[in-house]
Formats: sequence, C-alpha cells, structure tokens
Amino acid sequence: MRHLLRTAPLAAAAALLLAACGTTEPAADDKPTASAEPITLTDASGAKVELDGPAKKVVGTEWNVVEHLLSLGVEPVGVADVKGYKTWDSAVPLTNDAKDIGTRGEPSTDTIAALNPDLIVATTDLQPNAVAQLRKIAPVLTVKSADASDPVGQMLENLGLIAKATGTTERAATLKKDFDAKLAEGAKALEDAGLKGAGIAFSDGYVVSNQVSVRPYTSGSLIGGVNERLGLKNAWKLKGDEAYGLAATDVEGLTSLGKVQFVYIGNEQDASSDPFGKELKDNSVWTSLPFVKSGDVHRLDDGIWMFGGTGSMERYVDALVAALTK
Repeated sequence: MRHLLRTAPLAAAAALLLAACGTTEPAADDKPTASAEPITLTDASGAKVELDGPAKKVVGTEWNVVEHLLSLGVEPVGVADVKGYKTWDSAVPLTNDAKDIGTRGEPSTDTIAALNPDLIVATTDLQPNAVAQLRKIAPVLTVKSADASDPVGQMLENLGLIAKATGTTERAATLKKDFDAKLAEGAKALEDAGLKGAGIAFSDGYVVSNQVSVRPYTSGSLIGGVNERLGLKNAWKLKGDEAYGLAATDVEGLTSLGKVQFVYIGNEQDASSDPFGKELKDNSVWTSLPFVKSGDVHRLDDGIWMFGGTGSMERYVDALVAALTK
C-alpha cells in the first residue's frame, strides 16, 4: 500500500517520484432509482459512454471513485485493493463484500469480467491499454484523476459525472450542498479563532532506506484547495505537478517555511508513514524549525484519504479545525 500512497494516485509518480460527517453517509432512501431511459455521457477521455439505464453493478479502479460511489449510495461490486481502501479511507467506509479486483494500477480483467458489471469507473491515471481491455468487458467511464488548476472543482465534477451514470444526481446535489456548508462552518471557526489568513503547510512523508522524503501539498492539491477555501494561506513556495499539485523536498527544505501551522496525515498500519513523529524526532534540523519549537505540528486522524471525495474532505475540515483551535 505504501508504494501507492507515496506515488499518490498513479500519475504523480511519473511527475514527482513519486468525525466522518453524517451528511456524507447515504440515507436509506438515497439509493439509485431504476429507469428504463438510456444514458449517454462523454467522459474525461472524450469517449462516449452509453448505458441502458442507471448503472447498479459498478466496479471502481481507484479509491477516489470508490469513495464517490459509496457517498452516492452505490455499493461497488468490485474495488481495487480493498485492504488498502479500508486502511486509508475510513471517512466513507467500504462495508459491503466488494470483490478485490487487484491493484489500482493493474486491475484484473478476469476478475472484473466475472462480476459482469454494468459499468467500470476508472481515472485518467489508468493506462490507455488497460482501459481498452476493460472496455471489452463493460462500458468504462473515465474521470480526470486530478487538476491542480482547480482541484476542488475537479473533485466535484467527477462526483457529478459518476452521479449521472448511476442515477444519483439528487444525492450528488445534497453532497455538494453539505460540502459547501462544511467549508463555511470550518472557515468561520478558524476566523473566530483568529486564524484567518494563517500560513499552513500540509505534507506527508515516508522513509526509504533510512532516508526521509517529504511531499508538500501545494495550493494545486485537493487538500491545498480546501485549505484556501477555509481562509488559510498555503506556505509552500514549491511548484507542484499539474495534476495533483504535489512537490518533493527533504527535511532541509522545511527550513524555508518559517512560522506556520504544519499539518500531516500518517497511518498506524504503515510504519514508514510518520517520519515527522518518529525518524525526525531527534533530528537537529527538524527540532530547530520554528513550527516545531512552537508546537504547531499537527498529525490528523488516520483514515482521511487526501485524494478522496466530499466525505474525506469534510472529515479533513473537522480534524483540521479541531487541531488548530484546541
């Protein structure tokens, strides 16, 4: 799992090295409704996707689309790396017995074919030859993995496209409304605490061969976009990649941040995911940083997928506000 986490969703690898909110849980009457009307969509690849009606048996090849499906009340029949999803995304939990279809980069066509899905939802990170193979099994709806020019807007656009394919547009509208309300609530809480305009540096890190690598989330990242909508100022001066808004640095690179709120997410089930709390604990460069000295280092709750949907981002807002205002 750690390999896929630190490469982020898959396109970033080539470029860089790569309290869940009740409003995000689908209500009992928010299930997809049946319709005899055919659906025709154009996906992010420009391909025309034709369905006989709202898709019910859906496979998701990436965790963000799986989260979207679950938030919309659609339980996927197949999910890439089920164990990884359950480890890294508990904001919108996968509770059904979805079939594990293999890795996010190389889903098993045989396993997917055996599920006889109505629809396969993938992202533009999946290699074109893999998508071509999947199209021999069922219609494939490809959404854009991420867009650093408008990260929050792209996330919501993907949610809307998946909702059209599954007949859950009303549910999607509710999710968007609740998400906007959560952002407004979080922004007000931070402003009331005197933190409007405060500098924030969100990052994650990992350890390979005893070397610590740091991955900054610039303003082009989904987390960065949410932070700015909360009224915070992204302190990273590094340029991120064009999709995920992610950059790369090391502990020395943190010296340019100055006095900021430093925020990160790790995972108890991944020993290499918290270098800030473990490997760097006694590092002289780390301990000399202004935000370390002032105690402004915040590890947020496990299970918030940094590249997820409205559910993960609402959980992130709650966790961030709680950390910064305690």
